[in-house]
Amino acid sequence: MSAATQNIHEYLAEFEDIPGTRVYTAARARKGYWINQFAMSLMKADNRERFKADEKAYMDEWKLSDEAKEALLARDYNRLLDLGGNVYFLSKLFSTDGLSFAEAVSTMTDMTFPEYREMMNKGGRSPQGNRSIKGGY
Repeated sequence: MSAATQNIHEYLAEFEDIPGTRVYTAARARKGYWINQFAMSLMKADNRERFKADEKAYMDEWKLSDEAKEALLARDYNRLLDLGGNVYFLSKLFSTDGLSFAEAVSTMTDMTFPEYREMMNKGGRSPQGNRSIKGGY
């Protein structure tokens, strides 16, 4: 069935069937608005300094849920993505922590950074077994 004839909610639900992937939809953008605004604030050096001096106090200045604050403090990037964080906005947090994008993204896998880097240098993960959660392929 084409997207034109398919119910939009059914179409968007198909994105949830991609193993290890969180497609950034409008719904996720709305859900993660404050996480992303917070992350973007770290583009400014004075905000990074304030955040590093007292992370909790800085986060309290934002309309972040307790769940989002916990995920930010834990640097639980997968949870932040589930809560609507955008990986490109979250990269401001990676940088604040002195992590490269690749190193930070490796923490979202079950691999160490050297293992992740090697896998990516070899062309990325195999599509076998990574195309559908419910279909198992």
